[in-house]
Amino acid sequence: MKSPAIALSLALLVSACSGGDGGGTGSPAVGSDVDEHGCKASAGYSWCAKTQQCERPWELAKQQGFENNEAAYKAFCEE
Repeated sequence: MKSPAIALSLALLVSACSGGDGGGTGSPAVGSDVDEHGCKASAGYSWCAKTQQCERPWELAKQQGFENNEAAYKAFCEE
């Protein structure tokens, strides 16, 4: 008598833990936040018009020798 109950419980557990998005109404997938230039904000990238590529502001500040803050990044990257 216990075997069918255990089998049913196991089947429900396996189906509940299988992949899927839970109906498609959840949050977007991690890393799917690509902007119009292909930059992933969740990875720290934003578009820099001066270099014509996605940049991480703190890395660019170190490479180019400007202060690591939003104003300095915008001043460097804006055309």
